[in-house]
Amino acid sequence: MTQSIVVQVGQCGNQVGCRFWDLALREHAHVNQMGIYDEALSSFFRNVDQRGADSTGGKINALKARAVLVDMEEGVLGEILQGPLRSLFSSTQLISDVSGSGNNWAVGHHTYGLAYREQIVDQVRKAAEHCDCLQCFFLIHSMGGGTGSGLGTFVLKLLEDEFPEVYRIVTSVYPTAEDDVITSPYNSVLAMKELTEHADCVLPVDNQSLVDIVGKIQHMSNTGKPGCTIKKDCTIISGQGGVVKVEKPFDAMNNIVANLLLNITSSARFEGSLNMDLNEIAMNLVPFPRLHYLLPSLTPLYTLADVSVPPRRLDQMFSDAFSKEHQLIKADPKHNLYLACALMLRGNVQLSDLRRNIERLKPTLPFVAWNQEGWKTSLCSVPPVCHSHSLLALANNTCVKSTFFELRERFVKLYRRKAHLHHYLGVDGMELAGFSEALSSISALIEEYTHLESPLMPNAPRLTIAT
Repeated sequence: MTQSIVVQVGQCGNQVGCRFWDLALREHAHVNQMGIYDEALSSFFRNVDQRGADSTGGKINALKARAVLVDMEEGVLGEILQGPLRSLFSSTQLISDVSGSGNNWAVGHHTYGLAYREQIVDQVRKAAEHCDCLQCFFLIHSMGGGTGSGLGTFVLKLLEDEFPEVYRIVTSVYPTAEDDVITSPYNSVLAMKELTEHADCVLPVDNQSLVDIVGKIQHMSNTGKPGCTIKKDCTIISGQGGVVKVEKPFDAMNNIVANLLLNITSSARFEGSLNMDLNEIAMNLVPFPRLHYLLPSLTPLYTLADVSVPPRRLDQMFSDAFSKEHQLIKADPKHNLYLACALMLRGNVQLSDLRRNIERLKPTLPFVAWNQEGWKTSLCSVPPVCHSHSLLALANNTCVKSTFFELRERFVKLYRRKAHLHHYLGVDGMELAGFSEALSSISALIEEYTHLESPLMPNAPRLTIAT
């Protein structure tokens, strides 16, 4: 059994991480009702005895999260230390400052990166020393703020330098066009350059998609039909039996992202007829190293309280996974090109159901000519709490370029006027060339995706072998 370490950076990263640990505890409690420390729990948790030493078997003593929490403001980390999740973390796992990064990528990346480098490396090493077989780092951060984008990508580079053989899967929350942080286009494009160069896989999540999903669910719940309310222990709501007692405004959105992480790791944590290691995601879905941005979609996203509502047919669930309503980023994959796709199922699903639905969907999904069979699948027998089945689809699709294109346009509008540049250039280590390099990087990325969609020239010269 392998282990993973979660690194949460910035306010958004730590709020999403908080929801992840809450839901992970609830999921394991639902499955592991005997209270035994097993291999599934060891994926994300240590079992610590009264002396603080690791206990590898038997009854659960005290669970400690395999995590490092970083934020340059004290607010969220202070809440975690005083909240119901406080027993999961020791104070040394939480690294914070007071003033924050002021929505400035350069302050997070250069100022705080250099100041806290040794402390962050030390905590990550300590977490790694408690792993028997460390397979993956999960980095959670946002792109719009200063700490999440700047220090988050600094930490990503640190992980590559210190643990080059360990996979780095990044969950990045992208800002909306109406974001109230005026400098978010700068922060996002500067961060994009680092993500493209140093991540193995990036799972982009769009804030607007999360808002739309939660809004749709609340509308369904408020239609007035008898029993048409959202179950209290479903994906969207922490609710009864969870470890968090008070709902926060963004909890519903953060729960969706947390469930993305739960589902992507389910096959590595629980048994199933077709397991998928985390390293297989990058191995099978990333044919070109820079094109590692995977479009996530998740279904079901909720469960209605009315028990008479029939569960959706399995085939419908597959169709939902390829619909815009269930994507965590605004894009249109069906009018673009698939490079590869992973289907990660949970629950009592047969291999024949999986094959039948892939064959049914294939004609509607445009794949690149050289990878028509580019499907990776997993079947995990343990369903999510409150659901009989679930499906996570991860698509490497050229449609993500539209998100990057819009981001670049917003960056260029500011950059042409040199607006707010002085805030960045006043930071030690930040130079004007950093902006032009970041712009070139995202432009090259867009071009690479666009080039894949271009049909090959009919009279293209063949390669010849020198003799």
